[in-house]
Amino acid sequence: MPGHWPAYPVVYEINAAAWLNDLSREAGRTVTLGSVPQAELERLAGYGFDALWLMGVWQRSPSSRKIAQEHPDLQAGYRRALPDYAPDDVIGSPYAITRYQVDAALGGDEALAALRGRLQHLGLRLVLDFVPNHLAVDHAWVTEHPERLVQGSPASLAREPGNYFRSDAGGQPTVFAHGRDPNLSGWTDTVQLDYRRPDTRQAMADTLLAVAERCDGVRCDMAMLVKQDVFLRTWGGAFSPPRPEFWPAAIAAVEARHPGFLTLAEAYWGLEWELQRQGFDYTYDKRLYDRLLSGDPTPVRLHLHAGLAYQRHLARFVENHDEARAVTAFGLGRSRAVAALALTLPGLRLLHEGQLEGYRLKLPVQLGRRQPEPSEPGVERFYRRLLSALRHPVFRDGEWRLLEPQAEWSGNASHRNLLAHCWVLGEERRLAVVNLGHDPAQCFLPLDLPALAGRSWCLQDLLGNARYLRDGDELSARGLYLDLPGYDYHLFDLQPA
Repeated sequence: MPGHWPAYPVVYEINAAAWLNDLSREAGRTVTLGSVPQAELERLAGYGFDALWLMGVWQRSPSSRKIAQEHPDLQAGYRRALPDYAPDDVIGSPYAITRYQVDAALGGDEALAALRGRLQHLGLRLVLDFVPNHLAVDHAWVTEHPERLVQGSPASLAREPGNYFRSDAGGQPTVFAHGRDPNLSGWTDTVQLDYRRPDTRQAMADTLLAVAERCDGVRCDMAMLVKQDVFLRTWGGAFSPPRPEFWPAAIAAVEARHPGFLTLAEAYWGLEWELQRQGFDYTYDKRLYDRLLSGDPTPVRLHLHAGLAYQRHLARFVENHDEARAVTAFGLGRSRAVAALALTLPGLRLLHEGQLEGYRLKLPVQLGRRQPEPSEPGVERFYRRLLSALRHPVFRDGEWRLLEPQAEWSGNASHRNLLAHCWVLGEERRLAVVNLGHDPAQCFLPLDLPALAGRSWCLQDLLGNARYLRDGDELSARGLYLDLPGYDYHLFDLQPA
């Protein structure tokens, strides 16, 4: 079994259903989680990931599948991603879960257990989904425990038909609320859990414990929605009797049974720090993603001035299943620049299946098949080099510091487009420099690294072929001179010449 998680792990997200479909097509036979070819697992392990997040392994809802097949807005997305899609390709949302058992189409619970054992032999951990806010509309609790779900009235249904639905499943017609956040309409394939009730909170805490028995970490979908203030803003009412927040006790119970278990929160709205304080190891850094997407380096720089106690618990990404493909969102060249910055920062580094190949088609999560795409050779080479560099302990256990580029001469403001930071672990030193602007940029970069003076230094770019010799006295006095084309980047290994 792999040892304790590193402080800054690298996690690779895989769409489980689409992945197995690809492998089945290549093998000419049905491949389940229990029969994934060993060569495929060794290929993934060879990248140096610490864990695979298998997105969407739990039993999907038949009703959710029907809703997804008939939803006109979703069908437009299906056609963009898979021009020849057929109704059978729509398998339903992985976030409308009817049971926390591995979907039979993927091989079932035994197949997942077998795969986890094989991953452990390769040094890979397993991350799975936990969806705290809602269940599938046909979950057993609709009939067995309707009191655990948010209910409405016929008037609620008439007033907000997109946020409520009527179920006759228990023989007693009841109006239930669809799961949602306070800013959006309901997810029509889900039913909302009522966290105001202590029995609901306990049942979901028990569910989380059951999930934790089968993996090494969880990614918690929309984790901020069960915070008491967010929940009451959405649904009103009160927590009766007043109780502590859900997450601290639920996470503590898991960690007591599984020391070292990893928790990752999908979180937005500036609630990342609060969820970290409630026990999460990592929270999404959507703010960094949005600021990189804006193209303005200044808010990115300000973001990276936050305290390390906060930053080291952020999950950095430039792509995941909710966002557009990085090559599409940022452009081909710029996508590499933002990845060179974001994925070398402290925190969890999250990469997405297809990102390494430079794929452009965003797959709706309701589809179980995807269109084959050609890879972008330059993107693939870039990520192989980046992931190879990130395997070094300096990026896992080293000391990180943001650096401040200085103007090369008065009146040249191009240095403001440059972002730089360094890592140090013993005698190992790494320096990342990225030009987030379209135009060339120059600067002197103060390094403030010990032992520079009195010797020459070799700067070997781990993401390219550049190699420079620099005088240590000059580096100590003025800093490192840099002149980078637009969207260029370096990841230097500094070694005595």
